[in-house]
Amino acid sequence: MSVTISGLDIVGLERLASGKVREIFLAGDVLLLIATDRISAYDSIMPNPIPDKGRVLTQISEYWFRRLRPIAVNHLITTDDRYVLPYLLECGVEVTRDLAEQLHGRCTLCVRAEALPVECVVRGYISGSLWSEYCSAGGPGQEVEVHGVLLPAGLRESDQLPQPIFTPATKAATGHDENISMSQAESILGRDLARELAGTSIALYREAAWHASSSGLILADTKFEFGLYKGVLTLIDEALTPDSSRYWDAEAYAPGGPQASYDKQFVRDWLTSSGWNREPPAPALPDDVVQKTAAKYREAYQRITGCSLV
Repeated sequence: MSVTISGLDIVGLERLASGKVREIFLAGDVLLLIATDRISAYDSIMPNPIPDKGRVLTQISEYWFRRLRPIAVNHLITTDDRYVLPYLLECGVEVTRDLAEQLHGRCTLCVRAEALPVECVVRGYISGSLWSEYCSAGGPGQEVEVHGVLLPAGLRESDQLPQPIFTPATKAATGHDENISMSQAESILGRDLARELAGTSIALYREAAWHASSSGLILADTKFEFGLYKGVLTLIDEALTPDSSRYWDAEAYAPGGPQASYDKQFVRDWLTSSGWNREPPAPALPDDVVQKTAAKYREAYQRITGCSLV
């Protein structure tokens, strides 16, 4: 049975950052990303973790990084424990049995790219914040412009868009990211780089959506992060996991309202029904919610990759 972890210290490595899910360490001249089993909702980290979540995120990302390499360079070196653990030994880490068990299946060695300050969101369907902004702008009664993108009249919640759209966002250290227009992205990054980001993001989305459809899934939207490595645009962080992407079951798809997703929906639903005021600290999750969420993440891995989690 795999070990469930909420956090991790590695003596001998410098911790560069600790996010909602990942711990990032400097290992020699590369980065070591460790996906924990933490889960967040409404900008708070839940006190109890989700078994196997970090392993699912790591292994789905590896799957997509390798599959999408013809479209975009990415930061992946390896997630293979047989390479990672000896490398950590070379870096002076005492790799004990306990540490090896904690790291199993959740580590990524990657090149150290300079992260860009804009997140790249691609949407093939109108859902989530885009649906809310569409309605606030006057849709579906009329054609409206949302963050510089024209959307037709008459769309229903969860409808497929005429074509995928690029809706960048600024990164937020805490709280929600803020959607911005393409012109704002160009002001931040420069015209050429912003347009390269948009084109690459849409190409990645199209390929991933096509593959997901062959597995009976709809990839409604996704978020990519990019950096520059030796001057080359490089896909970083994670790729097309349930934490960064909205996957729906194609057979159950019924536009006109929200759809069930392969993500933390069980957690959100329970938190809403619990009466929590969304102010930290978050309440502990009941065991059945934890187990249902864990099963949903494992199912996402199997549906996407065609393999069972190892």
